[in-house]
Amino acid sequence: MKKLFPTFVLCLLACVANASPVTGLLERIDPGASNKFKIELQRADTDFFELDQQQEKVVVRGNNYVSIATGINWYLKYYAGIHLSWNGMTAELPDILPPVPQKERHETTLKYRYDLNYCTFSYSMAFWDWKRWEQEIDWMALHGINLPLALVGADAVWRNVLLKLGYTKEEANGFVAGPAFQAWWLMNNLEGWGGPNSDQWYEDRIVLQKKILKRMREFGIQPVMPGYSGMVPHNAKEKLGLNVTDPGLWNGFHRPAFLQPTDKSFQKIAALYYKEMNKLFGKADYYCMDPFHEGGSVEGVDLDAAGQAILQAMKRNNPDAVWVIQAWGANPRAEMIKNIPRGDMLVLDLYSESRPQWGDPQSTWLRKNGFNGHEWVYCMLLNYGGNVGLHGKMAHVINEYYKAKESRFGTTLCGVGMTMEGIENNPVMYELVCELPWRDKRFDKDEWLAGYLKARYGKPDEHVLEAWTLLSNTIYNCPAESTQQGTHESIFCARPSLNAYQVSTWSEMSDYYRPMDIIRAAGILLESADKFRGNNNFEYDLVDIVRQAVAEKGRLVYPVVASAFKSGDKSLFDAASRRFLHLILLQDKLLATRSEFKLGHWIKQARALGHTPEEKNHYEWNARVQVTTWGNRIAADDGGLRDYAHKEWNGLLRDFYHMRWKTYFNELSARLHDGTLPSIDFYALEEAWTLRHDTYSPDPEGNVVDVAKEVYKAIHHDLGIK
Repeated sequence: MKKLFPTFVLCLLACVANASPVTGLLERIDPGASNKFKIELQRADTDFFELDQQQEKVVVRGNNYVSIATGINWYLKYYAGIHLSWNGMTAELPDILPPVPQKERHETTLKYRYDLNYCTFSYSMAFWDWKRWEQEIDWMALHGINLPLALVGADAVWRNVLLKLGYTKEEANGFVAGPAFQAWWLMNNLEGWGGPNSDQWYEDRIVLQKKILKRMREFGIQPVMPGYSGMVPHNAKEKLGLNVTDPGLWNGFHRPAFLQPTDKSFQKIAALYYKEMNKLFGKADYYCMDPFHEGGSVEGVDLDAAGQAILQAMKRNNPDAVWVIQAWGANPRAEMIKNIPRGDMLVLDLYSESRPQWGDPQSTWLRKNGFNGHEWVYCMLLNYGGNVGLHGKMAHVINEYYKAKESRFGTTLCGVGMTMEGIENNPVMYELVCELPWRDKRFDKDEWLAGYLKARYGKPDEHVLEAWTLLSNTIYNCPAESTQQGTHESIFCARPSLNAYQVSTWSEMSDYYRPMDIIRAAGILLESADKFRGNNNFEYDLVDIVRQAVAEKGRLVYPVVASAFKSGDKSLFDAASRRFLHLILLQDKLLATRSEFKLGHWIKQARALGHTPEEKNHYEWNARVQVTTWGNRIAADDGGLRDYAHKEWNGLLRDFYHMRWKTYFNELSARLHDGTLPSIDFYALEEAWTLRHDTYSPDPEGNVVDVAKEVYKAIHHDLGIK
């Protein structure tokens, strides 16, 4: 029997290896792919992956499954010319993989690779099912992510807590936000907007979160789950007799109340919260708590006591847990974190590429002492509102990362993160950030870009490189000092006026590149379009870049419309306004060729989660409102939230943005003779659209390359306008 034992152990280890999450990952990429790799787990003091060769099999070694998945992704990109991205997570691998001629090893001392923002769960993930979540967890593993935010199902926890505190089901539902707005509810910004949710919704969230957490834990990914930070319903004083403070309004919405840490009920409610969380989803080693987010009033709050109360509640639940907190604006308040023991808090420097708080003396959000000795993560925010648009600080992100690493604050830098409000955009920037931890020396942006393009499209091409180099030096070269919130917004999506510029209220955008450079880059890329017909990554990028070119053309035509009206030139006004409206429809036609850029895709996701016609309609309403008015009339107009989550999407361009501009231009045309401006109730127009249930197809329409050529040719036709 003793002689058989080693054989039994070897067989058991082989079975475990075959059943590893990496095997499943490879099979989802391409059935049969797992037979082409040899996976080896090895112990190490730091995270690493190693590429090697053994006969016809590619060997990928690593100290854990995430490291191994990162190595697989590195191999696929830089050896096989296969780039897995949000626009495509499957591929056809060759029968015999390209060999690894000599062993290649990468390691990192940064223990955290963080992913997601509260807002991502609403702007991108609000209506995801398990199939989409499975793809995202695969993406995370392939990109080295080991610490993602995990908010799904928090609403079910809260409902259970409120019911046990004596709230009725209707009252609990009045507190929890709807699917498209839960991020801001969890950040203590609002209550109930977008709700109430059905019983089935909560049941579905529980099932989904359990699947998400199970898969994450199989990979060894540590979920960051929502902890308790003192949030209670605004009526908790009257309902429960609690000692609370009123944080005030957030863009027209009343915030939830904050339970004073000195109230004896703080620890009781926190314990109840964690008990319900553990019952549904188990304990976590990392919890996110962000009290007083975005200017919530702290008047009358002992911030040091608040920090200690939040920490103590978390530690009672799990003594080994770490508090993960966002650095955004004045948060985290210095008084709240000063007495938190080092090692018990991890700070996400949420906007490191533009407003770093880690101690960079050139930052407008400078903290001279950084985070007072707490460990922190260098994060790129990049995207706001899930807006569509090319944007980035490519070279700056690289340089600032190494600058931070080499500074005196580098001793507490322990990770890299992505904290975008919306994903499935600008894949080049996220790929860049994910590689930073695995490159121990500064590297050249142009050299990296050439390698990225070869990997993304499967082969090098001179026109592709020329176009992307131009983009990297213009629209992806936003100035270091710029604090604009994401992409240079499309004038098509702006609420109409004669002085339209930015779309969202807080954009802070300014002209930092020449529109004609982007139009030229699109033309250069089109020169190689026929060579890449059928190439998924190329066709996605082609649509995105030509879409940007059309938006730039719109920004050039718009001033002609405004000037023509102001000068009373009716002929020019009619021609220019027609041209502007035609550009919107051209962009709409272009974007119809890819499902990623279709309103129908977003609405299909929303309606698919409903079990009854009433649920389907409710989720569709959430989906429509979020990308347009965002809130009710007060929040949309007075609060400034309207169009914050605007999208250049097929369907939305045609039926919403085109409708607004056409209405406005018709009114202007009628008033040209006296020069007076129209007074249009835009919110009434917008709200009417959110209440509709007309059908939008989620399926691609037309050939990408042919339509892109047609649209690009059309934007050079000026109807006499220069």
